Amino acid sequence: MWAIDLGTTNTGVARWSEAEARPRLVELAEVCRSPGSEDHLEAPLLVPTLVHAFEQVDFWARVGQWPPLAKSVFWGHSAVIGKKAQDANRGKVSPSFARSFKPFLGRSPLRTLARVGKRPISARDVARLFIRELLFEVKEATGERIRDLVVTTPVEAYESYRAELSAIFKAFGVRRVRFLDEPVAAALGYGLTLKQNRVALVVDFGGGTLDVAAVSLTAKGVAEGNCEVLGKEGRPLGGNLVDRWLMGEFCQRLGYPVPKDADDDDASLWTRMMLEETCRVKEAVFFREKEVFVPTPPDELARFEERIRGESSTLTVTREDVQEILRKRGLYDALSECVDGALAQARQHGVDEADVEDVLMVGGSTLLPGVYPALEERFGRDRVRAWQPFEAVAYGAAVFAADASQQSDFIVHDYAFVTHDLKTHEKQYAIIVPHGTRFPTATDFWKRQLVPTCSLGEPETMFKLVICEVGRDYEGDRKFTWDAEGRLHKLGGREGASREPLVVPLNESNPTLGYLKPPHMPNDKRPRLEISFGVNADRWLCATVYDLYTKRFMMREEPVVRLL
Repeated sequence: MWAIDLGTTNTGVARWSEAEARPRLVELAEVCRSPGSEDHLEAPLLVPTLVHAFEQVDFWARVGQWPPLAKSVFWGHSAVIGKKAQDANRGKVSPSFARSFKPFLGRSPLRTLARVGKRPISARDVARLFIRELLFEVKEATGERIRDLVVTTPVEAYESYRAELSAIFKAFGVRRVRFLDEPVAAALGYGLTLKQNRVALVVDFGGGTLDVAAVSLTAKGVAEGNCEVLGKEGRPLGGNLVDRWLMGEFCQRLGYPVPKDADDDDASLWTRMMLEETCRVKEAVFFREKEVFVPTPPDELARFEERIRGESSTLTVTREDVQEILRKRGLYDALSECVDGALAQARQHGVDEADVEDVLMVGGSTLLPGVYPALEERFGRDRVRAWQPFEAVAYGAAVFAADASQQSDFIVHDYAFVTHDLKTHEKQYAIIVPHGTRFPTATDFWKRQLVPTCSLGEPETMFKLVICEVGRDYEGDRKFTWDAEGRLHKLGGREGASREPLVVPLNESNPTLGYLKPPHMPNDKRPRLEISFGVNADRWLCATVYDLYTKRFMMREEPVVRLL
């Protein structure tokens, strides 16, 4: 059972791993973005949704197009896709190169997106070429031909869009095609159990658009692959436009003319190279405080540098610079307006902002500085799920394909309280709820007897515990996470990932769990408190604290922090 997240910019192919009991992306080494890479931001296993059609098709390709044969064999090729198509158009863009078909397939499938000679290539033709080559690459990489498939579709997609895709997939031998709304896929991909009604806010911020949708997820809807849209708001704003904003600002600071798209091959090449460098710098400051912007490669484009300035120049760009440019351009205002608009529509259905249980972030532009912090401040850290923006939708489709959506919710991070080494005074973390814990748990899921520290050598009158979220690399998974200041970090993988756990205090401003009456004396080394932790059905970490000296409860099953 297979799943395909057919995206405007990138496409993911996933399947359920029975051995690991989890979804996995399939590496299509010939066409994916960066085969073998562990760099998170490259989204290495995704396939760019690009097509380069051949001007001349050989005999086997023509024979392979015969409908009875197309359903059973892949003979010849009429195009290349993904990274191959990208590489074929890196120096000069061919008229037979098409960047995407998804926005047009449902509404205007006959719209011309490319040309081969004098022959127009429609959105339907591009989709057919892309899907055919994608299925071929799956067969080459795995030895299997897809016969049963789940395809993700935009929420409220035109029925004609689904009909077009269904016809294309069936023409290439896929016997059963099921469709899954992208918000449902995102929810399943982020591990949500949908046994009861649940309201989610899906923030889809990719290369081309920003879309925010408030949706109602129900068990019946999930079984049918759809959800109810309560409100939706969008803007034509994405990572590609952000790159142009930043490039324009960087060029102005250096005194360069701002590159523009042009028919001239030299100018067009320079513009693309400048955009690539801008994108590199933008992504670098996701994790670093600053990065150097180098306008042109010194070898390939030295002649452009000489033409413009007569000398080489660079610009140091900080994360604060990027955030200020995005603020001036209105990105954060647009995000807030989209959230406000979607929630205003949801209120007409009787759903308030407080009813939103989960915020699901998908798309690479959700990693831009300031985006996660804005949503975390508004909804709380415990509601924002953002650690796999590239994979969540494809993973969810694989979960749906395998009918594995009935698994219970689980806790994503480790949770611990802080203690201090008596000799070195270094912080130590006692894990009370490990990653992967299914909930709700027993009220005494974790239970110990503790001795108050009396750290200052004075009688202890208060019992304090700082509860922390501990993010780490779990079994080689690649994830993004944010620290207490809203800075992005990588976890897992091999390239540039954090090796040390990322610790975020959750209740540092209010760590008191009770008062000791009478106070605990420093020379008394006997256990004074018995403490139990459990997780309830709403993901709250609940504490029970019993004073062994007075035989009284200081608190009983009271919520302390909400877990993710």
